Amino acid sequence: MERGMERGTRRGEGKGTMLAIGARTTGGACARGRSRKEGDARSALESAGLTGAAAGRRARRAGLGRALGRFALVTLVAALAGCAGGPPARRGDPDAPAGGRAAAPDAVWPEKTYYRTVEVRGRRIFYREAGRRDRPVLLLLHGFPSSSHSYRELIPLLSGRYRVVAPDYLGSGFSEHPGPDEVTYTFDLLADHVTGFTEALGLARYVLYMQDFGAPVGFRVAMAHPERLRGLVVQNGNAYLDGLPEELRAFIRRAHEDRSQAGAAAVAQIISGAAIRDQQYLRHVPRERRERMSPDSWTHDLALLATPEDRAIQVQLLQDYQTNIDAYPAWQAFLRARQPPTLVVWGRSDADFLSAGASAYLRDLPRAELHLLDAGHFAVEEQAVAIAQHVTRFLERLPP
Repeated sequence: MERGMERGTRRGEGKGTMLAIGARTTGGACARGRSRKEGDARSALESAGLTGAAAGRRARRAGLGRALGRFALVTLVAALAGCAGGPPARRGDPDAPAGGRAAAPDAVWPEKTYYRTVEVRGRRIFYREAGRRDRPVLLLLHGFPSSSHSYRELIPLLSGRYRVVAPDYLGSGFSEHPGPDEVTYTFDLLADHVTGFTEALGLARYVLYMQDFGAPVGFRVAMAHPERLRGLVVQNGNAYLDGLPEELRAFIRRAHEDRSQAGAAAVAQIISGAAIRDQQYLRHVPRERRERMSPDSWTHDLALLATPEDRAIQVQLLQDYQTNIDAYPAWQAFLRARQPPTLVVWGRSDADFLSAGASAYLRDLPRAELHLLDAGHFAVEEQAVAIAQHVTRFLERLPP
């Protein structure tokens, strides 16, 4: 068993971080528990007067050497097995080393990620998919100003156990971008296409992973077909005013109410190259930890926001964002009534979506699991392995 744990650890410490789920999480308090249980075994032997070489001589003389060895082995295996269990982190605990928590299941090799398209409502929708089709489905919904590219590290970490599917919204990423003069972009429109996407792929049951824009899209999808929802994973995705600083609320109100050319130009400022890099990605990360942030993220986003039409799509969505805030009471009522199993993983350094918004979920979902991570708004860019561990533990506990 120890050799198996070592193999899992070595996989997690290889060149890629893809397999770092599982074996190392049995350290810390589990190691201390193992020592205590081994000590209990020694005490039991000592109480029987069987210690050290004397125990061996006496056991051999009595023909009990094999039985004694089996007793010690069974006790040791039980001690090791205890390290794989234990309760999950308490609700609201900040993220910390995994000792004392339930360990994630052992790491498994990732499946190949495929890059596909499907027609939805007459439009081409791009998506990333990995994992066997007979496995439980995890549907990843991305945020602003990104696409399914933001899950490029998380998908391999989960694909060995689940069918992981990540679409680009209509007007984002590699999906079709009908012009904003042809289509008015709203969150209702995005959610309608995601719902159609799930139907085109035949996804009858799924767990929704929602980040940023993914929350307003995901709540609409969930409420349209609650019977399809197995659970929620919320990562820096607001459903409560607690999570929105007043300055951001004021910006959202102005964007919604002032649709003039000047108002739209003001909104467009946050879609400039410098704003996306410095305000969206790097502002939430201390300078000494910015090496965590891959420049691939904002470079990819900006490449797909290169034209005035692409940027105008995002302006229309930001102008529509007030409809999400107006819908918060309905979303909260849905959570209270349905009580979906929920995991909240939140970058606690997020300056736009405050960690108070993470804790607020517990008001309506008292059995939800909450972890505050040492990360910013794009927590999966910084802490993909930690998030994968939390998600794996959560999914493994879900009923079918």
